[in-house]
Amino acid sequence: MARMNVRQMWAAKLAGQPVPATTHSRVTTAQAGASLGRKVPFVGVVLGIDPSLRGTGLALVEFAAGRAPLLLRCQTVKVHPKLAMALALAEIHRAVSGMVTGAGVRHVAMEQTIFVQNFQTAQILGAARGAAMAAAALQELPVFEYAPLRVKQAVVGAGRASKEQMARTVMAMMGHGRPLAFDEADAAGVALCHAFTWREA
Repeated sequence: MARMNVRQMWAAKLAGQPVPATTHSRVTTAQAGASLGRKVPFVGVVLGIDPSLRGTGLALVEFAAGRAPLLLRCQTVKVHPKLAMALALAEIHRAVSGMVTGAGVRHVAMEQTIFVQNFQTAQILGAARGAAMAAAALQELPVFEYAPLRVKQAVVGAGRASKEQMARTVMAMMGHGRPLAFDEADAAGVALCHAFTWREA
């Protein structure tokens, strides 16, 4: 029998036809799925981050095959308004570092800042994002960024969904009983968006 390539072997297998054994190469599930144009489900722990100088949302979400996403831990990094900006950034960095240390995090997903009222606000949000991103980078974790519109479309199905809708949908997806703070729900939403839309290279 002529040697079959990966696509032909999977086509034969799906059709119930015999597939010859081969010792020339090993085909992983991810490679086989990719060859057929199928998305391989994300498996692992994601840290979702909704950055803000005074109220950064963090959520650790575990994804495993055959079950709903599991919220492992969540937190809102509340920083007092009178605390100097440098100290606020240190609090964000410390909190992110604490979340990822020993948690087996595979990826970090962060919400992008798209629209801000003024230049000063943009600087502040950029600094908060930088503090969180640096903490992840120091742990050698890959960081992925998603626009708020994309997050809402991936999780709720509507790009203009309210924070209330996002929180309800996130809690329903993970079967979480306790109401989540909006910043924590947004962070969990970013993690969900990453797992739903990520493609393995």
